[in-house]
Amino acid sequence: MKRRGFIGLVGAGFLAGCDKVAGTKWFGAVAESAQGWHRGLHRALGVARIDMAPEYEKSDISPFFRGNGTRSIEDAAYRNSMMRGFFDWRLSVGGMVEQQLSLSLEDLFALPQRTQITRHDCVEGWSAIGEWTGPQLSEILALAKPMEGARFAVFHCADNLYGSDYYESCDMDDAMHPQTIVAHQLNGEPLPERNGAPLRLRIERQLGYKHAKYLTAIELVASLDDIGGGKGGYWEDRAGYQWYAGI
Repeated sequence: MKRRGFIGLVGAGFLAGCDKVAGTKWFGAVAESAQGWHRGLHRALGVARIDMAPEYEKSDISPFFRGNGTRSIEDAAYRNSMMRGFFDWRLSVGGMVEQQLSLSLEDLFALPQRTQITRHDCVEGWSAIGEWTGPQLSEILALAKPMEGARFAVFHCADNLYGSDYYESCDMDDAMHPQTIVAHQLNGEPLPERNGAPLRLRIERQLGYKHAKYLTAIELVASLDDIGGGKGGYWEDRAGYQWYAGI
């Protein structure tokens, strides 16, 4: 039996799950994160990352996996693409790579696939377990051939909040981790729009806001200083969220 955890459920069970996750030490540390968190501080202080996020059994899967943040995109190009089954959706890979890529969903389906059942922990205090399927990010980056000096992967998204495009980032350690995947399925079905269709990042060693939805592009860079507000992510720039949000 793999390690088990609580499941975020609808109704009383869901609320109980929220109370439990909100009461844990890691949740309190993130929810009360100080302004100006330095991107490298977690390593400078010797903060250890878990080797692998816990994985679960099919019987642990939550009956409903809620959406959070953006749940629907009203952009005409997105709506038209969704109506056509996203056959024209492209994922670009660029920046500090030797081979620029423009991958269709079929290209991504043709890569080796990883399926993992993991728990999604939201900074707002809820949690749910789902089964995710997609190619490992490391497989995609291997095709692009990262250049020496690439230190971060930046994830650009189709959603725009309050006039600013959503983005997130991680370092190359998490980018190359075996549980970091570009997911196109949730619980054996194509991703619903509320969960980031057609592609979302799953970076299982970090909290939910790091799992960028509606993924359109991956950019490898040496520094995050000139991306967005320079703090490594949409909510990091605007709300003081920690850049490294390890579980």
